[in-house]
Amino acid sequence: MNFSIEQLLAFVTVYDQLSFSKAAVKLNKHRTTIGQVITNLEDQLAVSLFERVGRSVKPTEDGHHLYHYAKQTIEQARIFDKVALSLSYGGLESITFAYSSVIPHQILVDIRKKLRRDFPMMRVNFLVRNKKDIKQGLQSGEYHFGLVNVHDSRGIHSFDATFLGHIEFFPFVQKNGEFSSLAKEDVLLALKNAKQFVLKSFLEEGMSEKITISSDNEEVDQLALVIKMVEAGLGWALLPKTFAHSELSHYDIEPIQSSEMEQGFKFGFALWCHHSKQMSDVKSSILSVIKENVDRLLKRD
Repeated sequence: MNFSIEQLLAFVTVYDQLSFSKAAVKLNKHRTTIGQVITNLEDQLAVSLFERVGRSVKPTEDGHHLYHYAKQTIEQARIFDKVALSLSYGGLESITFAYSSVIPHQILVDIRKKLRRDFPMMRVNFLVRNKKDIKQGLQSGEYHFGLVNVHDSRGIHSFDATFLGHIEFFPFVQKNGEFSSLAKEDVLLALKNAKQFVLKSFLEEGMSEKITISSDNEEVDQLALVIKMVEAGLGWALLPKTFAHSELSHYDIEPIQSSEMEQGFKFGFALWCHHSKQMSDVKSSILSVIKENVDRLLKRD
């Protein structure tokens, strides 16, 4: 069947916007042009994709069914374009690595050491960003790699994604503080009635209902400040279990378990990057560091 990427893009955009006019604005085309493209596509497919309702449109049942496949085809075409473009370029002079605020800093230091050995002339910029910003930065080309929380991500996107596993989060409290002497069956109630510090990035990524236990909670932008607040006995916070074995282990904080929560909250993390020839070697170096850190932590557990 001889349809074009332009036709599929028009179809997907009209589906998303529910309007020929809005789709035309988004694609920088005239409304009549978009309407004709959709009509031609419907003729080629021999199915009706939309019901015209005044100035708006409503997808048909066939349109709903084909949307997913059209979107996948567009994303695969974008990947093809990026990979083909990358083949005409040489090595990278610099990269920007964006990461979730809960990633232990020692992993980032180890990544930088590895990249210095493997790519001694390459500059590496590290930026703390939430998942939405990382995704937008990758799509715009501003970022090259993203280490992100993918607790609710979908599978369709135009960049390379490597699932790394789950990070388990436990309540952390002041070491030898008021929570330390509590029996396991009393811990959860005590946490619900105590002040909880919540990282802003968690809230920005739509995790409020999953990670907010206490009604007395405060939002904090920086991980380092959350740790200081907990260390001072001002409250508690959900932090990765790995922090107990990482560079944060020397702080006066410790994980605490309750009888209702023998296991912590688990969220998946992934490494996102562009599809390109230059990225593959850099990606391999980064993944080798992450694997070494994960294996080491698992042995300690």
